[in-house]
Amino acid sequence: MSDSADRLRVVRDGIASAAKHAGRSPNEIELVAVSKGRSTQEIEEMIAAGQLDFGENRVQEAEAKWPALRASYPDVRLHEVGRLQSNKASEAVALFDVVHSLDRMSLLAALAREAEKTGRCPDLYVQVNIGAEEQKGGCAIGDVPALVAAVRERELPLLGLMAIPPANLEPAPFFALLAKLAAREGLAGLSMGMSSDYRAAVMLGATCVRVGSALFEDE
Repeated sequence: MSDSADRLRVVRDGIASAAKHAGRSPNEIELVAVSKGRSTQEIEEMIAAGQLDFGENRVQEAEAKWPALRASYPDVRLHEVGRLQSNKASEAVALFDVVHSLDRMSLLAALAREAEKTGRCPDLYVQVNIGAEEQKGGCAIGDVPALVAAVRERELPLLGLMAIPPANLEPAPFFALLAKLAAREGLAGLSMGMSSDYRAAVMLGATCVRVGSALFEDE
C-alpha cells in the first residue's frame, strides 16, 4: 500500500471514529483533500488511493494544473477553499464544482453574473469569520442572514456555511457556533475542520472537512 493510501486510510478512520462517537454515519461527511502546493504526481497518487474531492486556495494554481488532471480523471470534483477575488469569478465558475468562500455581496453578484452567462454555477458555502479576525476572510456573524437570503433570492445552489476557527484557540466552541448559525438559516451543510481539528468538527456536525497536511505529509 502506498504512503498516500496509508494517510488517506488514517484520515478516513479518524472521520469514521468521530462520527461513530457522535452517533452519525461516516457517509454523511465529505473529505476534501487540500492540494494547494502539491504536485500532479502527489495528486495522482491520492486519486489512485480513491480520493476524488480536492481543494485549491488559488485560482491561478488551479488553472495551471487541474484542466489536464480533470481530463484524465473526469470523476474528480474540485473545491475552491481560499479567499476568492471578485475579478476571478469567471475563472472560478469555469473551474470549480464547489466554492467554499462566498463572503460578500460583491462576490455574490460576480458569481451570479457568470452563472447567468454560462448556465453553470458551483455549489456554494457562505464563509463566516467565526472568530472576528481582521486578517481572515468571511462575512461577519451579523451579516450571515442577509447574505444567505441574497443567495437564495438569486436561486443559486447554497449548501451551507464554512468557517476557519482562530488558530490559537480551542476550535470546538467555534464549530458549535457555526452549527447554530446554520440551523437558524435552515442550512444542513457545514464545511469546517482541517488536519488538526477535523475529528472535533465531525463530532460537532461537519458535513465537509478540508484536510491538507495530514493527507500529503507524514505526521
